Parts: sequence; structure tokens; C-alpha cells
Amino acid sequence: MLEAIDIYKSYGTVKVLKGVNVRINKGEIVSIVGKSGAGKSTLLHILGTLDQADGGQVLFNRKDISRLKSKELAQFRNENIGFIFQFHHLLPEFTALENVCIPGIIQKRPIDKVEKKASELLAYLGLSDRLTHKPNQLSGGEQQRVAVARALINQPALIFADEPSGNLDTASSEELHQLLFQLRDDFQQTFVIVTHNESLADMSDRKIEMQDGLLVN
Repeated sequence: MLEAIDIYKSYGTVKVLKGVNVRINKGEIVSIVGKSGAGKSTLLHILGTLDQADGGQVLFNRKDISRLKSKELAQFRNENIGFIFQFHHLLPEFTALENVCIPGIIQKRPIDKVEKKASELLAYLGLSDRLTHKPNQLSGGEQQRVAVARALINQPALIFADEPSGNLDTASSEELHQLLFQLRDDFQQTFVIVTHNESLADMSDRKIEMQDGLLVN
């Protein structure tokens, strides 16, 4: 499904990625682990088209998406990729339902259908009684589940998660970890997760370790 070939990335004189090759298969949950500064998040952002490599290719179903122009890339990202971040990045002035709807509205889908899908996802995630709550009225675990629903709203082929449980307590972290596997089973989602959480990494179908800008296994 997704393949990165010979990926290089530097910031100034600092070489962050030094020729990374990785393949992600459909339906996999893949964790990327390693010490801080190893290049994990940089690789995730390049795979997720949030950043561009200095060299190499990123192929999605054998199409070189690293060559897409910015407008084409934004459309590709909206249609094919979902993101879950450590700090949720929910818009504070919007309700849970409105936050989940945003990617669908950007895709210019009919608003009634987007709202219906968002309501269904929030109900699936146990938040049917939180639709009109704003982020500051939700717990950390509830906010992260809203972020998960937002990542799912456009039915993306791939979901990238950067330390998704890093800002949660132990109980909420365990709930989120179980949820990711349930989503894979129920919706055939593919996940690429950067994490320091050894429990989540060990649960994954595959664990990739990074060190000094290279994969070591």
C-alpha cells in the first residue's frame, strides 16, 4: 500500500533521515519506536505528506505521491489520510460534532451526510452524549476519541498517529490502544504509529526501530 524508498531529510546541517526504506501493508498496525531525535516523527510526517523529503520517493499504491504539486497533495491527503496527534488539535470554539465534520466539509461533501457520519462515529466511540460539548468540556480521553473520529470521517486508507497516548493517563491510554485494534478489525484501517509506549508497540503487528536516522530492524 505505502512504500518509502531511500528517504533523506536534513534540517540545516543536521541529517535527520539517512536513506530510509519501509513498506506498509494494507490492514497492518505498524509502530515506529526509538529514542528522541532518532527521526521517527520526521519519517511519519514525510509518509503522511505533511513534510517533503530532500531525496527519495513515497509511493501509494505504486503512485509516486512525492511528486504531486501542493494543491494535488492537499487533495490526496484529505481523501486518503487521517491523523491523530498527541495534543488532539481540536478547535476550541467548535463542538465535538463540528470538529469531526471539518475534514468532510473540506472535501465538499453534503453537510447532512457529513453530520450523519460524524454522529455515527462518535456514537461508535461512546460519545453520543457529547456531540454538543466543546473540547474544554471533555476529558483528555474523550478529546482523543473525538480526534480519532475526525481522522476517520473521510474513510481514509491510512491513519498516522504521533504519540497518540502520550498525553493520556494509564487507563485512557489502554482504552485508546484497544480502540485502535478494534478500528482495524471493524473498518480494515491501516495504522502507522510513532510511540514511546512499549505496550502499544508490542501489541502492533510490526515494530520498526529507528536509530540515528536509520531503521535498525
